[in-house]
Amino acid sequence: MSGILEFITGPEFGTWLAAITGIVTAATAVSAITPTQVDNRIIGVLLTALNVVAGNVAKNKNADDV
Repeated sequence: MSGILEFITGPEFGTWLAAITGIVTAATAVSAITPTQVDNRIIGVLLTALNVVAGNVAKNKNADDV
């Protein structure tokens, strides 16, 4: 428990928070502008992973998923 508190109150927490926020923001942007109806299986898997990282898992869907 003290390790978690030290991490949260430590100086590197802001760096980690910014990095995670940047990754989620980038994943959201890429999943929003990339068409989801693709023939390439690899791109489909990558888009699924991006949608999960971006938080598009419940009611958040891409336009052509509706």
